[in-house]
Amino acid sequence: MSAAGGPTTGGGPSSSAVRPPGGSYDPGATTAGGLAGELARLEAQAALSFPEELRILRELGLDPAQGPLIEVGAGSGAVTRRLRAALPGLAVTAVDVDGGLLAHAAGCGAALLVADGAALPLADGSAGCVLLRYVLQHVADPAPLLAEARRVLRPGGRIVVTEVDASCWGLADPLYPELAGIHAVLSRSQQQAGGDRAIGRRLTRLLRGAGYEQVALRPFATTNDDHPTEAFAPHLGPGRLQPLVAAGALTLSEFALAADRWNRFRGDPDAYVMLLGFSATGTAPR
Repeated sequence: MSAAGGPTTGGGPSSSAVRPPGGSYDPGATTAGGLAGELARLEAQAALSFPEELRILRELGLDPAQGPLIEVGAGSGAVTRRLRAALPGLAVTAVDVDGGLLAHAAGCGAALLVADGAALPLADGSAGCVLLRYVLQHVADPAPLLAEARRVLRPGGRIVVTEVDASCWGLADPLYPELAGIHAVLSRSQQQAGGDRAIGRRLTRLLRGAGYEQVALRPFATTNDDHPTEAFAPHLGPGRLQPLVAAGALTLSEFALAADRWNRFRGDPDAYVMLLGFSATGTAPR
């Protein structure tokens, strides 16, 4: 987010996303460089936060015996590949509604399934774990996705939903207050497309409302104590703002201001960034 007020990604962009009609994620119009740029962003995003996400998954008991794992909204397979490398014995099915995007996950060792996350062609009780990573922020109604995940989970099976919340995204020092209005445009744009960048605060209530048990929240942080500041470009850099210029939502001068502040931030040896993510978990009723 060019180091002020909130990150430019949902992480999302998401990162991976399921895109039913009206979904707010378009991989060809999410960041600078079109689809190629988005593929690179997804890889960089996964490389940055996956170690912390994996730690939580392991603390929740994920191991090959707990599978199979269904990754709903797997996108290009950036996380799928990392899951398979970390837990090579775990059976994984990567699901995405965008077959062209999912084709980039070929060769990762997971089964690939082109399907809507709200209508999975999988048998009742056939999964041990369902993972939705930066998916719910892109849909107008998360309930059908959560209900479908519960259907395919066996009794006691686990759901893990990882998201962000724009109001508590983390912090950046130095802070550039002049960018707050610019980044508010991104939030409004996603909201107008049917998404919700503040969904992190609702995750546990959504899971309880969907009938899950043992619901809990596991926050995690990623900082430039552990990664180069440049590695945070998918979140803090101006790339995510460029499509808003093309759409007429931002002016060139506003984009230039965001780019200038990001360049100042990444060139500051004392700059500090901490990004927060939230993994909510629950189990299917026994």
